[in-house]
Amino acid sequence: MKLKHLFAAVLVISLATLTAGCAERKPQKIRIAMVVKNLGNGFFDAAHQGAKEAANQLGDVDIIYTGPTTPNAEGQIEIINSLISQKVDAIVISANDPNAIVPIAKKAMQRGIKVLSFDSGLAPEGRLMQLNPSNAGLIGLKQLQMASDAIGGAGEIAILSASAQATNQNIWIGVMKDELAKRPEFAQLKLVSTVYGDDQSDKSYREAVGLLRSNPNLKVIISPSTVGINAAAKAVVDEHLVGKVYVTGLGLPSEMAGHVQSGAVKEFAIWNPIDLGYAVTYAAYAFVKENPSAKPGGTLELGRMGPVVIDANGEAALAPPFVYHKENVVKFSKIF
Repeated sequence: MKLKHLFAAVLVISLATLTAGCAERKPQKIRIAMVVKNLGNGFFDAAHQGAKEAANQLGDVDIIYTGPTTPNAEGQIEIINSLISQKVDAIVISANDPNAIVPIAKKAMQRGIKVLSFDSGLAPEGRLMQLNPSNAGLIGLKQLQMASDAIGGAGEIAILSASAQATNQNIWIGVMKDELAKRPEFAQLKLVSTVYGDDQSDKSYREAVGLLRSNPNLKVIISPSTVGINAAAKAVVDEHLVGKVYVTGLGLPSEMAGHVQSGAVKEFAIWNPIDLGYAVTYAAYAFVKENPSAKPGGTLELGRMGPVVIDANGEAALAPPFVYHKENVVKFSKIF
């Protein structure tokens, strides 16, 4: 074979090999990092389940699920810094502090990473969108109504929250205080204390016991924290106050079914964290894909969750909280 023919043959083989390699190479997936308040939290484990469901439906998404071992801003900042180095496409975060995380979130956005918050929001300057699980007014009001119903509309109540910096908790508590002051049906309810368990089981339990022992006339503990409500119900059982003090708030059916059956809890509420994780993944995907509706005033289609409207502040909400009680809690406890 002449030399020039040999070169031509080699060139054809090389081009064929290169073309085959390109055909076999899979397109790079979009990497969406879900940064939660802390690992080992059942609420966020369920949100992760929803995120994976959305990723499977979208087809070209990988979910990175991460968070600090204890719920603090420092841990989340460290994690986001690492995610910037990994050049992920989007970060969705439930913030332990609305303001402390803003500088690192801004840095991420400057590097082209789409940052969204969900559940507990970042300050507007630190994110492109905040996805609320429900409307803050409805959430706060529902918790008061459940507390009032448990004790016939009269008595002392207390609040066991997560951290003092938790955005969503503080908004709901603000709503509860406003509703207590203005609604005639709550005129005989008296808020005697608000304490913080930092979304840690042990501390929440100690705070609940402290409320029970320092307020002998206490009738209800409201906890807008899935960790806190579980700990408070356990404290009521351990202090032998079932039937005298009730616990309500926001909890997971899988964790609260036993407390409902024991009588420590009559009813509680929560949105579906699976749906929340699912929806925020779809929203992040829309921002990464630069969907023209991914902006204030736009309407995003979030898969099976349907459309949500992003308001002028870059916020959207899913649905009202759902109430769980003795008749339905076992059924839902098998789901999340």
